[in-house]
Amino acid sequence: MVMVGLLTIQQKDDLVNQKYDSDSYFNPIQDLNDNWIISTQEMDNCVTKDFLWVKTLPLIVYEPKPID
Repeated sequence: MVMVGLLTIQQKDDLVNQKYDSDSYFNPIQDLNDNWIISTQEMDNCVTKDFLWVKTLPLIVYEPKPID
């Protein structure tokens, strides 16, 4: 079971085009239920001071959208 961080729409908007470390960008995506999420790797590896709040996001089970 893969866990991911659950974002609000505002939090997703805040993370788009932002780096979580010196050379890696956040990549918010939507899951099967249209929740905005980021990976736990992005959460764990975040060292950008303005975005350390991602470390406290609630975790949910990742349900991927089906691939067409």
